Amino acid sequence: MTRTALRTRRTLQMAGAGAAALLALSACSSSDDSSSTASGSSASDASEKVSGTVTVFAAASLKESFTALGKEFEKAHPGTKVTFSFGGSDSLAASITGGAPADVFASASPRTMKIVTAAGDASGTPATFVRNQLEIATLPGNPDRIASLKDLTDSGLKVVLCDKEVPCGAAAQKALDAGKLKLTPVSYEQDVKSALTKVELKEADAAVVYKTDVHAAGDKVEGVDFPESADAVNDYPIVQLKDTKNAGAAKAFIAMVQSSAGQKILTEAGFLKP
Repeated sequence: MTRTALRTRRTLQMAGAGAAALLALSACSSSDDSSSTASGSSASDASEKVSGTVTVFAAASLKESFTALGKEFEKAHPGTKVTFSFGGSDSLAASITGGAPADVFASASPRTMKIVTAAGDASGTPATFVRNQLEIATLPGNPDRIASLKDLTDSGLKVVLCDKEVPCGAAAQKALDAGKLKLTPVSYEQDVKSALTKVELKEADAAVVYKTDVHAAGDKVEGVDFPESADAVNDYPIVQLKDTKNAGAAKAFIAMVQSSAGQKILTEAGFLKP
């Protein structure tokens, strides 16, 4: 073999080896990219996958709107179920600190939320998701012609308030203090729905409740605004609980509450934006 032919043969061998190396490197890179993409997709799918039951403890005034949100949540996440426990925020907070199993707590005031956070039963920082303002609920047609908070001090009227330990009761007292008014109700109720029911059943002439509750009652009561309510607007915080058994669903439910769709349901119910 001539020297020139030998040189040519070596050149071709080197080129072939280089090409083989490039092909191997390309295949390896392609395999890594494919693996990375599949892994990323799988992780993304896993993070978005929500299932099982999520238990929500929520203030009584949230009953109608949260029930609607629960149905929307179950539609958005097939295979999930939302169970609710509605009541006075202070009672719910006491249940949570007492060990009652729950995943999410939505309170009608920062004060009652603090009961849970101070006990170390919250996971993360509570976030205000709506606000609520007071209104006077009267009998349909407002037969007693109640036009102000001061009118409720008339000794001839049977007025119901929420207990002062309950957020709606604390707010009512704040409004009365702002108006420098004193009021002795015929009863103090443990949650806002109980106070409103007294009027619906005609066991009381009026009750100081939230605008959202008057809205939810429809034609069963009539609402009367009063300026002092501006001094007693309640912030509603929500938080995931530390001992949740379904953290993924808890986070997803809170996200829905804070989403534009969730906020639409809440504002349509009469809540104010945070």
